[in-house]
Amino acid sequence: MSSPTLKRGFLAIVLLAGIGAAAVYSIPSLRERVLGKHEGTDAKATGDVKEAGHDDHAGHDHAGHSEADSLELSKQAQANIGLTLGKITLTTFERTITIPGMIRERPGRTNVEITAPLTGIVVQIYPIEGEAVRAGQKLFDLRLTHEELVQAQGDFLRVAEELDVIGSEIKRLEKIAIDGGIAGRQVLDRRYEQQNKQAILRAQQQALVLHGLSESQVQDILTNRKLLRDLTVTVPEEPTTDAPPTEKGTKTYEIQKLKVARGQSVNAGETLAILTDYAELFIEGNAFDKDVPAVNNAIERGALVQATIETDEPKPQIIRELKILYVAGDVDPDSRTFHFYLKLNNPQLRDVVSDGHRFIGWRYKPGQRVQLAIPVEQWKDRIVLPAEAVAQDGVETYVFSPNGDHFDRRPVHVEYRDRFAVVVANDGSLFPGDLVVLAGAQQMQLALKNKSGGAIDPHAGHNH
Repeated sequence: MSSPTLKRGFLAIVLLAGIGAAAVYSIPSLRERVLGKHEGTDAKATGDVKEAGHDDHAGHDHAGHSEADSLELSKQAQANIGLTLGKITLTTFERTITIPGMIRERPGRTNVEITAPLTGIVVQIYPIEGEAVRAGQKLFDLRLTHEELVQAQGDFLRVAEELDVIGSEIKRLEKIAIDGGIAGRQVLDRRYEQQNKQAILRAQQQALVLHGLSESQVQDILTNRKLLRDLTVTVPEEPTTDAPPTEKGTKTYEIQKLKVARGQSVNAGETLAILTDYAELFIEGNAFDKDVPAVNNAIERGALVQATIETDEPKPQIIRELKILYVAGDVDPDSRTFHFYLKLNNPQLRDVVSDGHRFIGWRYKPGQRVQLAIPVEQWKDRIVLPAEAVAQDGVETYVFSPNGDHFDRRPVHVEYRDRFAVVVANDGSLFPGDLVVLAGAQQMQLALKNKSGGAIDPHAGHNH
């Protein structure tokens, strides 16, 4: 056969082979068999751990997902990143602004100053610093040395004795008057004198109360006819907060500071101790000018605020459903911020007795810093996920869905994100009912990049 004839035959064979290949790739089912995958497949999560018919072959693409966008994790790896799953639902998202704040004591309510009612010497101190005490419990015993009080007690006791004498005289004269031995005028004069002394006694009784004695102590002087030498100072009966009582209808305080020692002489009005009641506190927010309209709007709507305590713990401590009480009427001259206040009920964490003394602990303490989330507006019918559910890679954002024994990466559009939540656009990339990974997405993204990147070049960064 001549050379031209061979060339024509060879060209015909090549042409037929090209036509056959085009036919194969023009049929979708055949093209899929050749490539081993579905283009544009949106695999919906079903929650089934093992996909029926799914073969685990490393280095090959599988039906239902692309190997470049799919990751297989062992149970240990899932536990290491804290992987959890959840279903997609449409909900209302409340957009917020973040304002710094701090837990504060309530002025005039948290601290109670115990003062010496009278001049005297401290002879006994019952509690120790840090101890929990209840209303009516003993704090101090004072030996009274106030000269004015001693004089007032003496005058009171003298008038009481004079009244006893007048009363006995009236009884004696009444018997004589009945027999006609004296005129009834004398009896009447004695009764007038008795009324006058009774008025003086009542006035002196009130004076003793004003000096710092209780009604029962004054009554004891009148009954026993003895001057009061010692005075016991107790925890005040009236509660210092509007919070519910912590125990049997009485308030519980802590001895924050003891200001005196045994044997010390104290004057009337001098501070003996400072008690604290942490059952209710304030959160003080610090708003700048641009934040004040949002704060005022939240107050008008009665919106509830969320506070996050700043700690080093991996899981933030969140206080929910707080209500703004009021906004201060002036600007702080140091920070140039507006203060606003929220009421914080403070639960007890512990209540123990050690060495005969009672100690309590509170969950929140003055001085703790917080971040306040002030509601601004609501977005309805949104896909809201935890921040840990969305992975960031440059300008792309992804979520992961379980697909058999793999997790498929799915690109999504993020409309809004903050420290705790991400709002994903409801554009068809996710559907209600889909299962997605709620925690550990960023670690999964790094693992997927490491898998696709291959081994590290040992000569990278070196010149030879």
